[in-house]
Amino acid sequence: MPFLLEKEDGGNVKIREQWKNALALLGAGQGKAGRKEETAQRKTVALPSVLSPYAFPAKVLPKPTPANLRKFAETPVVRRAINLIKDRVASMDWQVRLKRDHDPDKVAFAAKRARILRRSLEFPNASDSFRTLIEQAIEDALVGGFGAIEMELTGDPAKPFELWAVDGATIRIDPKWDGSAESVRFAQATGLIGTDSVIPLQDNQLIYVRMNPRSYTPFGLGPLEVAFETVNSFLSAHRFAGKLASNAVVQYALWLNETTPTQHERLIRWWQDEIEGTGRVPLLSTEQKPEVLRFASGTDADLRLTWQEFLIRMIANAFSLPPVLLGLEQDVNRSTAESLLDEAFHSAIVPLARLVAEHLTRDLFAKRLGWAEFEFVFNDLDATDDMQEVQMQTALLAAGVLTVNEIRGMRGLAPLPDAGADVATKKEVNGTITVTDQENQG
Repeated sequence: MPFLLEKEDGGNVKIREQWKNALALLGAGQGKAGRKEETAQRKTVALPSVLSPYAFPAKVLPKPTPANLRKFAETPVVRRAINLIKDRVASMDWQVRLKRDHDPDKVAFAAKRARILRRSLEFPNASDSFRTLIEQAIEDALVGGFGAIEMELTGDPAKPFELWAVDGATIRIDPKWDGSAESVRFAQATGLIGTDSVIPLQDNQLIYVRMNPRSYTPFGLGPLEVAFETVNSFLSAHRFAGKLASNAVVQYALWLNETTPTQHERLIRWWQDEIEGTGRVPLLSTEQKPEVLRFASGTDADLRLTWQEFLIRMIANAFSLPPVLLGLEQDVNRSTAESLLDEAFHSAIVPLARLVAEHLTRDLFAKRLGWAEFEFVFNDLDATDDMQEVQMQTALLAAGVLTVNEIRGMRGLAPLPDAGADVATKKEVNGTITVTDQENQG
């Protein structure tokens, strides 16, 4: 529900009536006792994976995710890829602002409501901050393509909503959803038996972040799902190389020509009892010199390092990252490193950050609160470093494309109190174009 200002014939503005309607929408028209009773209550279960598994009814579709995805996410290479994306997005500066097609002078209490939204996002619930909340959702999105956040209204005008991260693997989707925001679209499988085995959730109660959405399935596709077979092959090769390097796999044998079975057994027992693991120099007294038979070349090629490097490159491709960020640096120099980092930022981090911002804007602000005039944006998506962003904004300011207050808004800063600072003109002095304020010119 947009809260726009309507001017009467006398020029008065109906602001307080609209603000009261906004508070009534949030259930804030009751007393303190009523607000306490209507404090947001979480519906989903915090840790359903610790409960006993239970078969889910067939009326909703479970996401066919391999059970090993969670374990694969804890291995070094995959964890490095996930942290590169997750930490970069979660640590970005962000802001809540009016959409570009809304006039701040025509939206009731725009600045106050923006501050309320930001404060509520900074403290989404009693135990999480915005970063810890969004990290959980991004982790699930990268692992299985199912980042989920529950949204509930509190009835408190100072904090209108609360958010909780939900295990996306337990979320089931109703394929017969009718498209209404108040209809049940999701359900959580709790692992309990009986009526508590299913927790229904309306469309406006859950943010469900799908990566790589497709038309033939309601579920997303996470990067780790794409790299599932590659990670499995890498772990197998890594285990074999570890056993080989620790001498757990013997790659040679001793051949003694013309020895009797008794002598053979005595030699084995002597080697195991006196030589193996002691570091002593073995002394052999035989008619013929024993020969060492090697089953491999005895070099690093036996560790299949080249094959492991290829698998790491495939994992990096699944996460849209250059291999250099996962530790492969032999084919990188100064001329290519900067372009590779820029490619990683725009191919892996920017799309996910915009996806999360769009879900918060559409699902939380518009669907749950009815405040469709506001949007959530990350401030660091236009440039990979601060100097490049400053140069770009300075050029736009000098060309008259943006004003000072517009640039301050892009950086999450409050506008200047001087109204004339928002009206910029260009002036040519000695062949140089400068930007001045109309108020200063007057």
